[in-house]
Amino acid sequence: MTEGLIDFEYKKYILLGYLKSVKTSFQKVELYPFLSDMVYHYRNLLALQANKSMIYDAFPKALSQEDLNNLEVNYRTILEDDAMMKEIESIIEFAIPQLKAHLEEGSVIYEYVESKCEIEPIGLTSLSVNEGYLFITQPPETETKIYRYHTTIFGSSADSLRGINLRYILKENRSLSNSYEKIKLKLIRQYHDLPNPATYLIVSKLKFPFTPTLMPVAKRLLVKQVSKAA
Repeated sequence: MTEGLIDFEYKKYILLGYLKSVKTSFQKVELYPFLSDMVYHYRNLLALQANKSMIYDAFPKALSQEDLNNLEVNYRTILEDDAMMKEIESIIEFAIPQLKAHLEEGSVIYEYVESKCEIEPIGLTSLSVNEGYLFITQPPETETKIYRYHTTIFGSSADSLRGINLRYILKENRSLSNSYEKIKLKLIRQYHDLPNPATYLIVSKLKFPFTPTLMPVAKRLLVKQVSKAA
């Protein structure tokens, strides 16, 4: 917002070019990184619109000549032009509804992908669900990607949030002789630090782009599941 030329037509050109890339990504059912980026930008614009002093704070600072002469490191704000402030406000007013419309489109795609995914435990449910394994597969493929997960809780006890870290381990082909339960037993034998791991399977009924779409949805589904079981 405050970098480069502060001009409505120029910033409009930059934004529309960005949103064109977003549209292309969404048409391929690729949600990330654009969806999370837009949430970040949209919230920042709403905050800027609500608090104009944040606009001043966002601008770079420059040393005044007087301060340089006195060898003092005091800063003055470059932005002192009311016309420029009006230009920035025009940019914000244009950008907010544009981002909102694309966010709504991305949310619809996200909800559709999530509706085509199912999550269920493999084997007996562990008493400790904060660490374990996640299996992800997209039938009719037999290949299953296996991750080790670990959850962290941050925030106050009254308003805590749960984050999750995934580490890829290996992939296995499921078959009659190599069921999900048998794959889980292999992991137990190989990784002795998790003798009774919580293990969840996410099955996608449709094939989606794995890294930009299915993986982020799977992570959120796992967080929801672990939060319920914890």
